[in-house]
Amino acid sequence: MRAIAVLLSLAVALGFPSAAFSAEPAKVGFIYVGPVSDHGWTYRHDQARLAVEKEFGNQVETTFVESVGEGPDAERVARELAESGHQLIFSTSFGFMEPTLKAARDFPHVKFEHATGHKRADNMATYGARFYEGYYVAGVVAGRETKSGIIGHVASHPIPEVMRGINAFALGMRSVNPSAAVRVIWINSWYDPEKESAAAGALLDQGADVIVQHTDSPAPLREAESRGARGFGQASDMRAFAPRAQMTAAVNNWGPYYIRRVREFLAGRWRSGDVWGGLSDNMIRMASYENMAPETAALARETEEKIRSGKLHPFQGPVRDQDGNIRVPAGEIPDDEFLLKMSGWYAEGVEGEPPQ
Repeated sequence: MRAIAVLLSLAVALGFPSAAFSAEPAKVGFIYVGPVSDHGWTYRHDQARLAVEKEFGNQVETTFVESVGEGPDAERVARELAESGHQLIFSTSFGFMEPTLKAARDFPHVKFEHATGHKRADNMATYGARFYEGYYVAGVVAGRETKSGIIGHVASHPIPEVMRGINAFALGMRSVNPSAAVRVIWINSWYDPEKESAAAGALLDQGADVIVQHTDSPAPLREAESRGARGFGQASDMRAFAPRAQMTAAVNNWGPYYIRRVREFLAGRWRSGDVWGGLSDNMIRMASYENMAPETAALARETEEKIRSGKLHPFQGPVRDQDGNIRVPAGEIPDDEFLLKMSGWYAEGVEGEPPQ
């Protein structure tokens, strides 16, 4: 017994999880910005949490806290999870970045992971997905399928992740339909079905016949179906909610990443770092192509494969903003720093004043 105690003490001193030396399960926490029933962003993270439970069985015990506000509420939840013995904590929204970092500084023996952020510490890693790749593919589909030439975009918050998605979508759309335009309505919320539906309705009233979204509920897609329009699922395959409207969806696939990081933690091999995966890493996968012409589906598959293989980059130049200014010169591929800081400008084909 004394030898076991010494080993446990040494493991803690070296920063290894005591679960690796104990029969007690490791406690893994998840902080969600929306409800697990949003059928979008949070739903996909929770499906990944369940995959962790299935993979590791009684080696782990998972906890989730849903509908957490971005700001002080997120810091409170992160601290409460750390204080209650959670040794690995995933916080899953951009607005959780600073609160998670504060908690990480005060709990140096707890491992934290933050989704879509860019600030790290020795005990805080970051991870995200290249959602813009899926938006580019969706833009190609929309450009081919629109009859009115107007695409409506229901947007959440004007952060780089969302701006990249809008611009990548417009670039994909204009690659096949240079006269088409994107109109954006910002609702300043990740999850608000009533606002999401109202925004989609307003865009349809303006002549849009395709709806794309960067919000988390199926409400915009359902509104499109109710009006005889079409659209795309967000973060999740949403065709069950709008089987006649959904053309495809960029599905977030967090399960393999979470399983890998939990495995590394249990083995004492967890290290801070950054992961930004896309179609080639299977962190994003496209749902089936439906409710479109066969030629459009074939082009979408071809575009998807070109991105996956590296033959096509959604932001390969020339990229112009809506005022005609060159943002990426011809033939150049922007680095990740450029992409991560994208804000304050719309690509050619997006109407309206970009938020600053």
